[in-house]
Amino acid sequence: MSDAGSVEARTGVPGLDDVLQGGLQRGRVFLLEGSPGTGKTTIATQFLMEGAKAGERTLYITLSETEDELRSGAASHGWDLKDVGIFELVPPENLLDEQHQQSLLYSSDLELGETTKRIFEAFERVKPHRVVIDSLSEIRLLAQSSLRYRRQILSLKHYFAQAQTTVLMLDDLTMEVMDKTVHSIAHGVFRLEETAPDYGAERRRMRVLKYRGRRFRGGFHDFALSNAGAHVFPRLVSAEHKLGFKREVISSGTERLDALLGGGVERGSSLLIIGPAGAGKSLLALTFIKSAVARGETAAMFVFDEELGLLFDRAKGLDIDLQAMVDQKRLHIEQVDAAELSPGEFSQRVRRCVEQRGAQTVVLDSLNGFQAAMPEENALILHMHELLQFLNRRGASTILTVAQHGLVGDMKAPVDVTYLADTVILLRFFEAFGRVRRAISVIKKRASAHEDTIREYRIGQRGVTLGEPLTEFQGVLRGVPTLVGNSRDLLKAEES
Repeated sequence: MSDAGSVEARTGVPGLDDVLQGGLQRGRVFLLEGSPGTGKTTIATQFLMEGAKAGERTLYITLSETEDELRSGAASHGWDLKDVGIFELVPPENLLDEQHQQSLLYSSDLELGETTKRIFEAFERVKPHRVVIDSLSEIRLLAQSSLRYRRQILSLKHYFAQAQTTVLMLDDLTMEVMDKTVHSIAHGVFRLEETAPDYGAERRRMRVLKYRGRRFRGGFHDFALSNAGAHVFPRLVSAEHKLGFKREVISSGTERLDALLGGGVERGSSLLIIGPAGAGKSLLALTFIKSAVARGETAAMFVFDEELGLLFDRAKGLDIDLQAMVDQKRLHIEQVDAAELSPGEFSQRVRRCVEQRGAQTVVLDSLNGFQAAMPEENALILHMHELLQFLNRRGASTILTVAQHGLVGDMKAPVDVTYLADTVILLRFFEAFGRVRRAISVIKKRASAHEDTIREYRIGQRGVTLGEPLTEFQGVLRGVPTLVGNSRDLLKAEES
């Protein structure tokens, strides 16, 4: 059953219709441009396959690749193009005989006219609803001048418009001089870009430069190419995802930690745990997951820095069985390779956990690893701002960890997101009576009052254990807390 009469032509590329706010307007000409290797052919093939799946007639007119190359490329994605018409347009070898060579007509005039004629003939045979022309660089070379090139594109546009055909023209941007002739003619212009970081896989992104009469998602959107084809990750706009929920205080599962937090953390808020390496940030975050699962909720954890097997073993030693939570489908835990994942794709994964799996507690461990995926810190802040706002507006409680550089003294965080978090927990090492100990304090809480004291904490078989408030500290703000009183309030070995 064909849906050729519907208003929009779906692209078949996950996420792209969201960016375009519906798809491609039927009966119009669109330009998809990008350097070789950015994914134009893949997207164009998905566009035609989507039409064929809906019962539409489709035609891929190729001037740059052979039909065998197209079918081979599609097979690498597991696609069968039996329902997609392919017309390989290769100029006849003997099109220009000696008489034509000696005439006043340029050979390009004859080739361009013959090329256009054969395109029209192929179109009349198939009468397709969707057409892809790959690529415009070949037509531009035959035209030899901007005026003739513009007239040629206009003739193609008017011809296809009369048949109400949706056309996607591909341009590989291989000309030395940027010719934007088609930009003014096309109904919409989409650009694909590829960058190669100093380390890790290439990054791809797309942008809608123009779409007449249509509101679309502006800015750059990350996208990826895989065996499944192209997948676009629309830029997250948190304002579009506000959801009504009850802002209640939820427990961390530890009485003394709740006291330090002024009763607990608010649903739909963000908590930042910051401290040096080895201070127990990840394990403290796990206590919030444990309490969420105990309440019957679903949680999600994204791990950047640690191998999951080691994390599962460490957590089990603290009486936190992560594997059991995963088996019960109460916890989705995922190891993230920052060198292979774009920020847009990561945001999409977090969003999927909240919207599809119903996660109400989300842990990101750590932002140091997330920063490694970002070329610029400013972009990291913007991504984190939108992601935290999205999670907050969906009623999810977010736990973030940041490792500071150094162990004691003047420690600095690689990225300052303290102003984004609703609550900030500071972890520190301190020395007292010949032992290295850990101290915890809350330095910020937007929703309510919190305890302004410092407590010692230990990590043992019973999880995280907090002591009584310690009032005889000095040098906390310098980064080297020193206990100047007696040891009556320090945790004893048997308390851990």
